[in-house]
Amino acid sequence: MSASKQNITLKIVGKDYSMAIDPSKEEIYRLAERMVNAYAAKFEQAGIEGSSRQDFLALAALQLAISNVAMSQSREVGNDDVKALNALCDQITDYLNKLKL
Repeated sequence: MSASKQNITLKIVGKDYSMAIDPSKEEIYRLAERMVNAYAAKFEQAGIEGSSRQDFLALAALQLAISNVAMSQSREVGNDDVKALNALCDQITDYLNKLKL
């Protein structure tokens, strides 16, 4: 381990991931860990039949990627495009919530 790196362990959907990071970024990693777990738990609570933890993690990654793309595009495109992406995200969330029947 380099003197400028710090070992941390993040628990994502119940599995530990060890990594060496810049100590000044630990808070970012911890917040990201909580965010991924929160999204995965949200999809797991939706009770989508036949889904695994891997599916919930994939849906969490998709949700975060959509948010990232929306944020990036909000800096590059007009407000109408961002509203359309947010509406699409809402539609996906509504659809997933209906699947929990």
